[in-house]
Amino acid sequence: MMSSFIALTFSFIVAIVLTKVVRFWALKQVIIDIPDKLRKLHQFNTPLLGGIAIFLTFSLITIIFAFFTPYILGKSVSLRDILALIFGGFLLMIGGYLDDKYHQPPARQMLWPILASVVVIMAGINISVVTNPFGGDLIQLSAFISPLLTFLWLMGMMYTTKLLDGLDGLVSGIGAIGGLIIFGLTQFTPFYEPPVGLLAIIFAGACLGFLIWNWHPAKIFLGEGGSLYIGFILGILAIISGAKIATTLLVMGIPILDVVWVIVRRLFWEKKSLASADRKHLHHRLLDIGLSHRQAVIILYIITLFFGLISLFLRTEGKLITLGVLLAVMIILGIWLVRRYQLKQKSL
Repeated sequence: MMSSFIALTFSFIVAIVLTKVVRFWALKQVIIDIPDKLRKLHQFNTPLLGGIAIFLTFSLITIIFAFFTPYILGKSVSLRDILALIFGGFLLMIGGYLDDKYHQPPARQMLWPILASVVVIMAGINISVVTNPFGGDLIQLSAFISPLLTFLWLMGMMYTTKLLDGLDGLVSGIGAIGGLIIFGLTQFTPFYEPPVGLLAIIFAGACLGFLIWNWHPAKIFLGEGGSLYIGFILGILAIISGAKIATTLLVMGIPILDVVWVIVRRLFWEKKSLASADRKHLHHRLLDIGLSHRQAVIILYIITLFFGLISLFLRTEGKLITLGVLLAVMIILGIWLVRRYQLKQKSL
């Protein structure tokens, strides 16, 4: 437990320092986000590339603990896993830099998360079994289904955090919560996996250190690479912690459901491209009814933390039921927010 506290502390401090360095470099390179008062709600030009600080922090502290302590490398986490985490993240940082600087079209943006996912799968990180929610043995996936499901899972997680990145501190904070929940899960039997827990706590510390700079009003943004990277790491941690997909779904439940709603609405109702942008995400709706920037973020933190903590005490069948409850909460919250916004518009 002491090693986990040390890892969290070091990661937190290193992330604070590296974020300052990356911020200075982004400003010098003029890689900034310019507010447009429609979707980009910040008041001043803000540097991008913040994800590089989280990536460097997580990679550096992980390498130190992997090669100079006995706490990470072993049966559940191999050297190949560590290299896949780092190299996959590095690809996301390259793609993120290119997009933040040159504003690449969506098709080119997608290349880098695809490559990162392929690297992870080729390294052997796969969803090989799933739990039978009705009891009995684990269900072994075929050699074709396993990598396909892993690819879809990682891409889904990455694009969930990418599309969620609309308010200062939202994605970095949820990344920290996700890391802490996975850490908590790995400390108890039958999920006891201290090496994975150490990776999760290092990641949580990196996100928290970055959050110091990213809290509203943000002094730096995650950028394209950073918003993808947080979903990438959470997705991988869910796999190597023993395919704890249901737990991660509960932690990321509201963002995932929001993304699903956006996809359905744009494709089938509005007949718009998925790449089109708007102000109809859940976090935008919270702002529309009069909540402040920080209030909206804190509400989403609380929901994420609540369902994440519940997942620590549930078996698979209980988690499925809770996912159903989460879906109901999302629907009720969505209807209430739309109704409140309509009443507010009528009163103007």
